[in-house]
Amino acid sequence: MKRIAIQGYKGCFHEQAARNFYADEASPAIVECNTFEDLYKALGTGLADAAVMAIENTLSGGLIHNFELLRKYDRKVKGEVYLRIRQNLMALPGQSLKDIREVRTHYMAINQTRAFFEKEAPWIHLVESEDTAKSAADVAEKKLRGVGAVASTLAAELYGLDILAPGIETYKQNFTRFLVFDDGYEVPEDGIDKASICFTLPHKPGSLAHVLTILSFYDMNLTRIQSLPIPGREWQYFFYADIKFDSYPRYQQALTAVRPLLEDLDILGEYKAAL
Repeated sequence: MKRIAIQGYKGCFHEQAARNFYADEASPAIVECNTFEDLYKALGTGLADAAVMAIENTLSGGLIHNFELLRKYDRKVKGEVYLRIRQNLMALPGQSLKDIREVRTHYMAINQTRAFFEKEAPWIHLVESEDTAKSAADVAEKKLRGVGAVASTLAAELYGLDILAPGIETYKQNFTRFLVFDDGYEVPEDGIDKASICFTLPHKPGSLAHVLTILSFYDMNLTRIQSLPIPGREWQYFFYADIKFDSYPRYQQALTAVRPLLEDLDILGEYKAAL
């Protein structure tokens, strides 16, 4: 049984992403971690065989600290998962919406569902918690009647809660992208069609434009680029980029062509695109 480190509690969206990626394998053993950095520590100490980490969301954008962790730790990305974030209001069985006076969930889930509560249940007091799935677990384990949680369908199943209102998120096109780290998972070369890289550039006019022009010439599809400042070097940046391509040899040619223009290049991972 593969042990997969996630940030959060069992039943959270990280676990759902892990289950989706490893759907063809036996049900994974989930290793709960308090922080994203703890994911890497679990891998380094042998506590986990693999890890799944959120990297960006269609509503809130990139998780900046997690981009920094990609560079800090020498773990290659072996895959990705795009997960539709579906928020559900749940409570102990035998209750209805009118019985609920308080709802606990993570602050991001509150932001994503506030319109529902303002319209459908304005009497409910919304309380921030550290994790969506932990909120569901607390309601179940403490048998809190009159208290609900907003969490995933998986959390409702794991903790035996009834879903009183499914899909209450304001924006339905809400997806989170997760990266998978697994040294035991090998992607055949003919299956690789995406890469995540990090590079730095000389501090001179046009340096980034020159790199992007070459990547375009080689038919590289830049699906994301994120810049973060380089500590101790004023107004200079690390650039994190995701590149999709149809030909792995063509991708290698593109990297060969841009290397002379870069100060440094780190291949964070080469893998099969999920979309």
